[in-house]
Amino acid sequence: MPPTATAHHRTVPASRRPPATGGGRAPGGARRRVSLALRKVAPALLGYAVVRLFVLLVLARWSHVQGRGLWPTLATTWDSRWYVGIADHGYQQELGTALDSNNLAFFPLYPMLMKAVAAVTPGTRASVALAIAVAASLVAAWGVFAIGDLLHGRRTGTVLAVLWAAGPVGVVQWMGYTESLFTALTAWALYAGLRNRWLWAGSLATLAGLTRPTGIAVAAAVALAGLVAYARLRDRRALAGVLLAPLGWAGYVGWVGLRVGRWDGYFAVQKLWRNEWDGGRETLRQLRRQLAEDTTPTLFLVLVSLVLILSAGLFLLCLADRQPLLLLVYSGVLLAVVLGSGGVYFPRARFLMPAFPLLLPIALAVARARRAVVALVLGGAVLGSAWFGSYLLLVWSGPP
Repeated sequence: MPPTATAHHRTVPASRRPPATGGGRAPGGARRRVSLALRKVAPALLGYAVVRLFVLLVLARWSHVQGRGLWPTLATTWDSRWYVGIADHGYQQELGTALDSNNLAFFPLYPMLMKAVAAVTPGTRASVALAIAVAASLVAAWGVFAIGDLLHGRRTGTVLAVLWAAGPVGVVQWMGYTESLFTALTAWALYAGLRNRWLWAGSLATLAGLTRPTGIAVAAAVALAGLVAYARLRDRRALAGVLLAPLGWAGYVGWVGLRVGRWDGYFAVQKLWRNEWDGGRETLRQLRRQLAEDTTPTLFLVLVSLVLILSAGLFLLCLADRQPLLLLVYSGVLLAVVLGSGGVYFPRARFLMPAFPLLLPIALAVARARRAVVALVLGGAVLGSAWFGSYLLLVWSGPP
């Protein structure tokens, strides 16, 4: 096979690819396929839910000891308030000059969903935001499982979903934040691309691009992989996916420019939040400070530094494993955005939470290990996630 052949066909065994189907559909066929899919993913979703519920119980107990409410901690703190504010009052009209105060930095899909769902359901918009995050997290876990299953089998997919649930800052998955929604859209966009369903991939990439700034990574992955597919197969649907993929991210960035009256309006907003891309100079400075120079480093910032280093190392393993181009581009661009940022340092572990393809080498190794090793690795990850999630929300004084 020539070097230019796609990694998708080398990585996904033929037995893992969907069988060809005829034009006819048997009565009840759709229900049967859904039933089979649910039975297949059930262990992964159960494992995911058990991890998140355990973390939630630990957080609830710690919150009770401190005399703090669990619901306000999850639904009405930090970025959650910004999204609720956008749903309530909309976006600002001007750029302004005040630091850390322009809500145009926050992408629109989550507050739009929050407002739409709250209009037809009881409860506050903050409650709806939390419910959306929890529901999206389950959809995300399913998508994460689906990719692991497609590439390496059901056991690896299940382990991958549990590992994603047990990340160091996994507590954010059940908060009024966008990480769960973004990961859900991203996972299914990448899965659709791996299955050569480019219209779905492009459409979901558009929605991901309306959810977070890092939607540019999804757009880049789908666009590049779609171009490769079009060059190989001359499939016009792949070309349509390429054109669709960047519309969400580029559309919002362009709209912000029009709203504030300058072509670089969105990047000017990010500058007011002290977020600029410097190629990694600030990241290296912080790594050196946290791990070598500071004699009394902050525990949370040390963990952020270790997550960044581990993520870079895992990306090299993903390259060595010859993951599909789609996954490599997504993880690579996301890492470049996060590691190359000159902005605030503390949220970068959270920014990398959607980079679940980086966990594939670990998931594959754990899935092939003995049961004792599986229990040790997954159990340790879950306990660490529970303790650190509570520390992050109840001890650390800043945003997660």
